[in-house]
Amino acid sequence: MNNEIKTNEVFLSAKKLRREFGSGDNKTVAVNDVDFEFRRGEIISIVGESGSGKTTLAKMVLGLLNPSGGEIIYEGKRRDISSFAKRKLYWQNIQAIFQDPFSTYNIFNKVDAVLDDCLRLQGFVQLSKEEKFEKMKDACQFVNLKFEELSNKYPFELSGGQMQRLMIARIFMLKPKLLIADEPTSMIDACSRATILDMLLKLRDEINMTIVFITHDIGLAYYISDTVYIMEHGVIVEQGTADEAILHPKSDYTKRLLGDVPKIYEPWDFSKAV
Repeated sequence: MNNEIKTNEVFLSAKKLRREFGSGDNKTVAVNDVDFEFRRGEIISIVGESGSGKTTLAKMVLGLLNPSGGEIIYEGKRRDISSFAKRKLYWQNIQAIFQDPFSTYNIFNKVDAVLDDCLRLQGFVQLSKEEKFEKMKDACQFVNLKFEELSNKYPFELSGGQMQRLMIARIFMLKPKLLIADEPTSMIDACSRATILDMLLKLRDEINMTIVFITHDIGLAYYISDTVYIMEHGVIVEQGTADEAILHPKSDYTKRLLGDVPKIYEPWDFSKAV
């Protein structure tokens, strides 16, 4: 668990954020009047089971879904991503890595094109071929990959762990202010999981980047987070520091999540299993 927040500056927040799907009797409220504040350099976890609304919330923050109500405040002003140019500017500072690396990449783009897109998004269109090579090499080196071994390959020719690392190399090049990590380690083995998390935290320390983990793993949330939000049925039912939200929970839902975590030093109770 990280006990030191780099700054108290709130640079992205939401008030009464809401997202509905369908209408009438078929209407589903996926996110229901949610408030949050994200600070620079902070590590945040949004925890909940499948269907809790955490991924829908993340997509609204990314600008991939429009809110049905409420507002998102970005750098002190109501967020405006109404045009392609404004969305592009926003995405320079707000990025994501996702659970499934196999669905993240365009299968027709080679690794070189994936990294070159990062340079173009930053406005580095006048770099020489040699300068681009050095930047790509540095990004790959940060995640313990050799660009020379990846160059001219398609992402599907890489292992799952290599694809996850390549996603972090993209973030190293883009250096966003906020990274949303949606279950980024759930599809890789335990050793690789620890390595990926270490790389993300190292990157946070280098550029004072805020990281928002979207996860169902309440143990992970406790050990890495400054602030934790617990979601149930589209509502934030618990929030606070990791110690406040997890060691001293007030919500029955949080207590149930904690009760469902197996403990190796206690007999496992399967009587409540469905």
